[in-house]
Amino acid sequence: MIASRVIGLILGYVFGLFPTGKLVGKMHNTDLRKQGSGNTGMTNSIRVLGWKAGITVFFGDCLKAVAAMVAVWLLFRHTYPDAVRLLELYAGVGAVLGHNYPVHSKFAGGKGIACSVGIVFGFDWRMVFFCAVLFFASVIPTGFMSLGSLGILSGFFIQTIIFGQLGLLKVGSEYLPEVYVLTGILTALAFWQHRANIKRLLSGTENKFAPSSGKKEEGKKS
Repeated sequence: MIASRVIGLILGYVFGLFPTGKLVGKMHNTDLRKQGSGNTGMTNSIRVLGWKAGITVFFGDCLKAVAAMVAVWLLFRHTYPDAVRLLELYAGVGAVLGHNYPVHSKFAGGKGIACSVGIVFGFDWRMVFFCAVLFFASVIPTGFMSLGSLGILSGFFIQTIIFGQLGLLKVGSEYLPEVYVLTGILTALAFWQHRANIKRLLSGTENKFAPSSGKKEEGKKS
């Protein structure tokens, strides 16, 4: 099982390296790393290039995690039927790491929220609704995408524990503690990647979400 966990992580990392934001930016003759916040994720894509580009980046990044999880399921569904969901989660974590710390970009990547949404969907789609509620309940009244992003991961972590304790996850009981640890790591990683945003939220200087009309724009990093 140790080798299977490592394979899941590595496979996920490889999937996570797919540069969705860079490719979408190139399609618009724009380097997102030099525009807006300098991030290649959905939020900066919307800010710089508009909704269509941002949604494309979002789904592309989501699919990286989903594809990695499906690949691991295909590899281990017969070998480890009681642990395959755990191995899928390892693949999802690997995809987020590949997205956040891509070797081809000197380990400077995104914040991994869209990838994490893909993990939520791939791990247990029933958790998506509550995560979505937390996201929109945070973003709509405040305008802070960072707050909504952290809400998604917090909701995933909380639900994973609740579902696990109620026996609603298709994971062997002996693997539940490890599942909780992995989702906790994902949540902690999201908070770490948003540490600058959190400081601005606490100081009242965080930038509110403002989508672009579709034209390239320069802006202050956030």
